[in-house]
Amino acid sequence: MPASYLSPKTRIARSQIHGRGLFASKAMRKGEIVAIKGGHVLDARTLSRVRSHIAESYIQIDDAFYVGAVTGREVRKNKIFINHSCEPNVGIRGQITFVALRGIKADEELTYDWAMEENAPAVTHCHCRARHCRKILTGQGWKIPHLQRKYRGHFSAYLQAKIDAR
Repeated sequence: MPASYLSPKTRIARSQIHGRGLFASKAMRKGEIVAIKGGHVLDARTLSRVRSHIAESYIQIDDAFYVGAVTGREVRKNKIFINHSCEPNVGIRGQITFVALRGIKADEELTYDWAMEENAPAVTHCHCRARHCRKILTGQGWKIPHLQRKYRGHFSAYLQAKIDAR
C-alpha cells in the first residue's frame, strides 16, 4: 500500500474542528509541501464498497476516481488528517500534493477547503469555526465564483480544468 507523505514539520494532534488534525510543528513557508496523499486509485464503485471500512481517508482526483485506502488496516499509513476549513491555510497542487497557501506558524492546524477537490452531490454541516464559515458544504463549492477566484491555482487539477472550461 503506498503510504501518504507528511512533512517532518507536521504532527497529528487533537483538533477543535474534528477529531484529530494535522498541525505545523515548525513554521512553514508559502508553497511548502505539507502532505502528499498516497493510496490506491479507486473508482466510484470500489469506493462505495470499501467506504465503511476506511472512513474519510480518501480524496477525489476526478469525477469518478479517488485515491485512498481499501482496508481499515491501510488507513493508518494513508490518512493525512487535514481537516476542512472555510478559511484554509493549505491548497492543492496537481492532484495529490497539499501545499501551504501562506506562511504558517508553528502550532497552527493545517486545513484545506473541500471545495478544492470535491465534486459530489453531498451536503455536510460545517464545524470549522472560521470567521466566514459557509455553514453548509454542498460538494459543489468549486462552482462558487468567489471561491474560484480565492483558490485559483490551488484546486485539484481536474476541478481547475472544469473551472477553466466554463
